[in-house]
Amino acid sequence: MSRRLCVIGVGLIGGSAARRARGLFGEIIGVDADSDNLEQAEALGVIDRGCDHPEQGAETADFVLIATPVGAIEPLFRGLQPVWRSDCVYTDVGSTKGNVIEAARRVFGKVPGNFIPGHPIAGAERSGVEAADSGLFEGKRVILTPLPDSAPEALARVEEFWTYLGAKVEQMEAGRHDEVLAATSHLPHVLAFTLARMLGRKDEQAEIFRYAAGGFRDFTRIASSDPRMWLDICRANREPLLQLLGEYETALREVAALIRSDDAGRLYACFSEARSAREKFLQLTENNHA
Repeated sequence: MSRRLCVIGVGLIGGSAARRARGLFGEIIGVDADSDNLEQAEALGVIDRGCDHPEQGAETADFVLIATPVGAIEPLFRGLQPVWRSDCVYTDVGSTKGNVIEAARRVFGKVPGNFIPGHPIAGAERSGVEAADSGLFEGKRVILTPLPDSAPEALARVEEFWTYLGAKVEQMEAGRHDEVLAATSHLPHVLAFTLARMLGRKDEQAEIFRYAAGGFRDFTRIASSDPRMWLDICRANREPLLQLLGEYETALREVAALIRSDDAGRLYACFSEARSAREKFLQLTENNHA
């Protein structure tokens, strides 16, 4: 059993990790900018005690999980730098990895060998410690993006941590991670936010929403996610996301042209191709969970 876990950012991801990791650590310390959320985390038993400042929580820990928005990572590193210890393992949960690695280089001069960048592919539209779920990571993928000089023992401990939480751990190069997540997560969120905003600004929005069915609910579900978090993600992963938005714009124009010209055959082929792609995705997902 490790001695002490420090979770910086006790929201959905950090709180869920703390709940499930209870058997791995003798004590769990929580750090959060929201004092009310921190008090609630302690009242719910998610953490044993809370701290106002990251350096207070991290200085005596032997495992630090950084679960803040990616936009906060550089000032957080600067705050942790004076208490950063070689006998402690550090990892994060950010949805982008290139900016996290660059932030570490700017603060420390290089990425410390005992910092292993990571990203659990799990989440929900809810936020805050009330949403914490000990089963959130069960069967989910966690992508680690270690660097060539990452310490093997630190990597092993981070893998052990996520495996204990029920996740399937994989490794990927950081740039490739950001490209993949831009396509599979960041772009869909931008599209959902955009559609919900567009319809919400119409004068007849009450009527539109009254008659919206499952399709609208399913497509826009992720637009209930935390806007602050997604602002940071879009800024951090700007270039891959802009590339995909350009491709999506082209694809929309193609479909619009088919509808405008009443080209039933090509429009049907377009929808059929999309359905086949979706079925392949579902089959792959089922096989991965088998």
